[in-house]
Amino acid sequence: MKRLLSTAAGIAGLLLTALSAPAQDLDWQAVLDDAKGQTVYFHAWGGEPRINAYIQWAAREVERDHGVRVVHVKVSDTANVVSQVLAEKSVGKENGGAVDLVWINGENFASMKENGLLAAPGWVGTLPNWQYVDVENKPTVAIDFTVPTDGQESPWGMAKLVFMYDSARLETPPSDLNGLLEYAKRNPGRFSYPQPPNFYGTTFLKQALADTVADRSVLSSPVDESNFEETAAPLFAFLDDLHPHLWRQGKAFPKNAADMRQLLADSELDIAFSFNPGDASGAIANGELPETVRTFVFDGGTIGNTHFVAIPFNSSNQAGAKVYANFLLSPMAQTRKQEPEIWGDPTVLNVAALPANEKALFDAIDLGPATLSPEDLGPVLPEPHPSWVAALEEAWTARYGAGSE
Repeated sequence: MKRLLSTAAGIAGLLLTALSAPAQDLDWQAVLDDAKGQTVYFHAWGGEPRINAYIQWAAREVERDHGVRVVHVKVSDTANVVSQVLAEKSVGKENGGAVDLVWINGENFASMKENGLLAAPGWVGTLPNWQYVDVENKPTVAIDFTVPTDGQESPWGMAKLVFMYDSARLETPPSDLNGLLEYAKRNPGRFSYPQPPNFYGTTFLKQALADTVADRSVLSSPVDESNFEETAAPLFAFLDDLHPHLWRQGKAFPKNAADMRQLLADSELDIAFSFNPGDASGAIANGELPETVRTFVFDGGTIGNTHFVAIPFNSSNQAGAKVYANFLLSPMAQTRKQEPEIWGDPTVLNVAALPANEKALFDAIDLGPATLSPEDLGPVLPEPHPSWVAALEEAWTARYGAGSE
């Protein structure tokens, strides 16, 4: 893992040099002029009302200041967006694509990059606000699930797996995966996870894989189908042990993270989880969870990554998409995004290096009662290579899918 992070940091450093240097020299005003009057169709997951509201706020700001209209096309699975762009390419649609900007990372980015579905490399470095991105300390802003971004997707926010519990009902939460299993056995029906291929369910599988695999270094390389079963055997032994003790005996699953949060609020679950360290505090601020809910992580670390926005190769409104992406990187937008009652999504910026007045905006944020400090969030486990996602989802579905509702 240390070797992977070192390599990522090295590549990130090279990208910083390559991408940030020309940004100030390019004619950003020409981009603004081209963007004025454009309508950007932003295809982004629409399953969280708070995030949807934030996207709409950002759209209003950009339309007011730059005359760029942004339409949020709500999607349930980004893989469908990738398929749509691929279908357009297959029929020779080089312009006028239906997707101008997409919220993306991981296997979906890898697929778009591999199939030549992205705008030309390096555009991210032309964004004026790229200068504020913390490439040195947050290497995943330039390395997406082990795949270099090559300036083809703009970082939007940081993510890390965290667990939530109600301290009024559970005094001491589990400290590792085995502790979670033992808790589930002692308290059947009080824990569950969304059914893969839901993003959160797959993330739980990746966390469990990282905690059970004999050698984590194999996860940084593409899946070797010849020994996948052997490599994943400890994971599925764990899941087999856990499965009968899940909520509804594993015959049904929460729909998504919001559903888990509601089940926690309704006292049906004792433990839920999120990929947003500020999620619990945000839910408390919005009256969705009781004030006694707190956040915890495993002692050995949890999966973390960066999420991005990317421009497809055949977008007719690339200038407008760049303007919106640049705004999403602005200190104002990043500050608002990190406020718990708005979204609680951690920033990709190097706050310490910001101008004093903009740094003060971040310093003034009250992260809320359930948000862990950076020190308490613990180590970040790198995402496996994108090919592990499909392999895990297929194996899980073959094993448990037929028995679910």
